Amino acid sequence: MAHARTASTSEGLRGPHSVSLKVLRLSRPALAHSYALPQPTEPTSLSLSPQASLPHPSADVNDPFIISPLLKLPEAFGSAYVGETFSCTLCANNELQPGDDTKSVSGVRVTADMQTPSAPNGISLELEPREEDETAAGGVLDVGKSLQKILTFELREEGSHTLAVTVTYTETQLGGEGQAAGGRVRTFRKLYQFVAQQLITVKTKISELPAKGGGLSKFVLEAQLENSGEGSLSLEPVIINAESPFKSSSLNMPLNASPEDPPHLPVLGSGDVLQVAYLLEQQQGAPEGYTPPAVRETGRRMLVRNLFVQWRSPQGGRGSLKIGPLYTRTR
Repeated sequence: MAHARTASTSEGLRGPHSVSLKVLRLSRPALAHSYALPQPTEPTSLSLSPQASLPHPSADVNDPFIISPLLKLPEAFGSAYVGETFSCTLCANNELQPGDDTKSVSGVRVTADMQTPSAPNGISLELEPREEDETAAGGVLDVGKSLQKILTFELREEGSHTLAVTVTYTETQLGGEGQAAGGRVRTFRKLYQFVAQQLITVKTKISELPAKGGGLSKFVLEAQLENSGEGSLSLEPVIINAESPFKSSSLNMPLNASPEDPPHLPVLGSGDVLQVAYLLEQQQGAPEGYTPPAVRETGRRMLVRNLFVQWRSPQGGRGSLKIGPLYTRTR
């Protein structure tokens, strides 16, 4: 995991710990690419077999399709984006040497909290245990075994985040015949820093339409969605929750809407922009929605409680972003 730091304490100066901590980010695998070697015009003694570059022996050398059926695990930490779920596995490992009968490890406990720009003191996280619990009876963690926990955290704000993990365990000194001769509770803490970036940049604009004969108010909401990430994504329909007495209706034409070619969701590559628009119409007799007094004094009205943008990554991972509330311009 990127940018790991260990928070040193005076307790840690008493000797090396018997338990280590590994933090592994959980990410979806990607389809691997296979590039066949070019065929030599004339065979030579130094020529390599084209089969050497194929993902498996049964693959066709002449197949121009470079995406193979194999999956490739991420090679690095990758990017963390606002609106997506950050997941990782915390592994507390017993690092005692095999055959060491002078110590034992028990009562291993792992806790974690996330420090965000709005919560610098940290947010306590709930950890889920892995199905394979390698602790023996009495809570003893045998040599070479590990205690694993899974955490998930919804990234809702941009900026630096710090995952703080604390490991506490009991280290027991063993005497003759494996009898406990003394013990102590030991603890250490590690910090892992990463930056959450915006994946979808949203710019909104509200324009008022002229009312005929002093009729009901009408507005047009325009939203510009830009993919600021490194890869492509598939956008799902934008959801508008209008504030009473307004009702929203979409002004967007479905893509490829025809009986022969059904509509599909737009795919945005890195840097691509999509423009959507919605009509907000005041409803006759509908009660007026709540607008904060400070906003009401400026002559503005709340039109939209929130605007939901949802997407999927190339491997099906979900993400969502909530924008709002949105008001009219100052009169």
